[in-house]
Amino acid sequence: MGGVMIINGSPRAPKSNSRRYAEIFARYCPVETDYFNLTKRNHRELCDLMGRYTDVLFVFPLYADALPVGFLEFLKVLEANPPVRRPVISILINCGFLEYTQNEIAMQMLRFYCRKNGYRLGAVLELGSGEAILGTPFKYVAVRAIKRLARSVGRGEYCTIRATMPLSKRWFIWASTYYWTRYGRKFGVTQSQMRTPLIEDGRLPDIGG
Repeated sequence: MGGVMIINGSPRAPKSNSRRYAEIFARYCPVETDYFNLTKRNHRELCDLMGRYTDVLFVFPLYADALPVGFLEFLKVLEANPPVRRPVISILINCGFLEYTQNEIAMQMLRFYCRKNGYRLGAVLELGSGEAILGTPFKYVAVRAIKRLARSVGRGEYCTIRATMPLSKRWFIWASTYYWTRYGRKFGVTQSQMRTPLIEDGRLPDIGG
């Protein structure tokens, strides 16, 4: 028993920013790490594996001010099939908002879950502007915060870390609009189309997540 189990709870796990954050964490963690993508079919398998580790890191994006649906389903399975030896649960949550405080509702849900099910909550990183930050000059902000998280978990010196781009709201809105307009253009989606409900009902390509 030992090491850190990293579970990527993003719905787009193999192509997600959460995967990139997990890779940075593994690079700087002083103990051995094992990485897993959460899928619809491996919930029970991951539950069975958790007991082999002293720590588990959940990495995922904020979805509609809460947890991704697939990750919620996994937590239900975990509640019904807990490991005999419960690891310490640490969290790396990112949101597309500038304010990292937007993550707080999701964190309250996880704090309650850990208390109810007998897990110790370890280190937490709440990352704002997480959707695009790795592709900007402010990448260092995310890397520095994740490095602190990795050392915190690896050494068992758990703490809460919060980070975001050092921008005013006005500049962030301008920069995020520019980012998403360019991103949508790669998929043939215009800015005006992204502002309509068509993007939500499947009549336009899925470019987010």
